[in-house]
Amino acid sequence: MRLLHTSDWHLGQSLHNFERHYEHQRFLDWLLDTVAAEQADALLIAGDIFDNANPSSASQRQLYRFLQQARERAPHLNLIVIAGNHDSPGRLEAPGPLLEAHGTRVVGAVQRNADGEIDVASLVLPLTGRGGAIEAWCLAVPFLRPGDVPRAEVEEGADPYLAGIALLYKQALELALSKRQDGQAILAMGHCHMVDGQMSNDSERRIVIGGTEMLPAGIFDPAIAYAALGHLHLAQAVGKQQHIRYCGSPIPLSFAEVGYQHQILRIDIDGAAVREITPLMVPRAVELLRIPARPAPLAQVLEELALLLVPESPHEQQPFLEVRVLLDAPEPGLRSRIETALDGKPVRLAKIETSSPARASSIDTDVMTLDQLEKLKPDDIFRQLYQQRFGNDAPADTLTAFAELMLP
Repeated sequence: MRLLHTSDWHLGQSLHNFERHYEHQRFLDWLLDTVAAEQADALLIAGDIFDNANPSSASQRQLYRFLQQARERAPHLNLIVIAGNHDSPGRLEAPGPLLEAHGTRVVGAVQRNADGEIDVASLVLPLTGRGGAIEAWCLAVPFLRPGDVPRAEVEEGADPYLAGIALLYKQALELALSKRQDGQAILAMGHCHMVDGQMSNDSERRIVIGGTEMLPAGIFDPAIAYAALGHLHLAQAVGKQQHIRYCGSPIPLSFAEVGYQHQILRIDIDGAAVREITPLMVPRAVELLRIPARPAPLAQVLEELALLLVPESPHEQQPFLEVRVLLDAPEPGLRSRIETALDGKPVRLAKIETSSPARASSIDTDVMTLDQLEKLKPDDIFRQLYQQRFGNDAPADTLTAFAELMLP
C-alpha cells in the first residue's frame, strides 16, 4: 500500500499583505499529478488546511475542487483530512457527509456520545486497497484542545492535558488492534508539537502558552507503523524515530522558511510494516529572496539592490523580497530609498527588516523601584530606549524633536 503524507497548506495565507492563491494552486495542481503518477492508495492531510478559522470562499473552493479532482484522477484513493489548530473544526466538518460520499473523510473534532463519552470509533478509520479490502487502519486524531481529551489519572505534578492526549491515542489504538487482521498496518495522524521539534517562530503559532503542549515520541506505541504529523513547517523526523514524521508545509510561509526543503512524504507499506519513506520535493512556484543574506548597513544594501538581476515574469510569479538593514540611527526615508533602488525590477517588496547592534542598557539590566520609575521623565525613557535600540546616544536634533512632540 502506498500513502502520501502532507499537511500545513494554510490556504488563504498572505505574506505581508500579498495573497498567495497562485502558489497554493500550483502546489495543488502538482499534488494532483503526483497522486496519479505515484499511484497512491491514500492521501493523509494532517491539519492546518486553512490559515485561519474563517477562510475565504476562494480558499474553500480551492480545497473542495482539489478533493473532487483527486477522486476523479484516482477513484480508489482514500482521502483523510484532520483539523489543525488554525482550522475551525465545525467549518471543516460541515460538508463531511457530502465529502464522504465522494471518498473523503474529515475529522475536525473529537465527537462525544449522548452520555458524554468520547466516540473513539469515529477516530479509527479503515484504509482500503484497490480491490476494496481493508489493508490498514488509521487513528485520525485532530488537533486536541484541553476539553477534547478524556480525563486521565495522573501523578502529582503531571500535566492532565498531556496525559489525556496519551490516553486518547491508547484508546484509539486498542480499538484498532481489536479490528485489524493479520497483515494490516496501523497508522496514526496528529496535529501537535512533539518534544525537540524544530519550529519556525515567524509563522507557527504556539498551541499552548508556556510550551506544555509538547508531546514525547513515546506517545506513539510501537504497534503504530507510521505517524503522519502536522503543525511544524520544517520536514523532520521526531528524535530518532524515523517512522514519526512531520512532512512540513508545501510552500515557505515566512522568510524564515526560505531554506526549507518543502516536500510531501511517500510511505510504502508492506503488510503491517513500513518498507520505505521517500521525500517528494515540491517545486517552488514563487521565490522568496532575502537581501542581503545577513543584515548590513544601508549603503551596502542599496548597492546589492542596484545589482539585483531578476528575470521578467508575470506579476503573480515575481519573487517576494525581504530587505535586511542594519541601522545605528533612525532613517526616516528608508522605505523611499529602497523603493527607488528597486524601481523597474520585477520583484515584490514584502518586508523591510531593520536591526541594530545588540547592546545592553540600564532599562534592561537594572531593576528599578516604583519610586525610581515615578521619577523618570519621558525624555529619560526616550534616551534609554534609543540607547537600547541603536547602541549610542540620541543626537541633539532628535532629542529636540521629541521634546517638541511632547509639548501640550
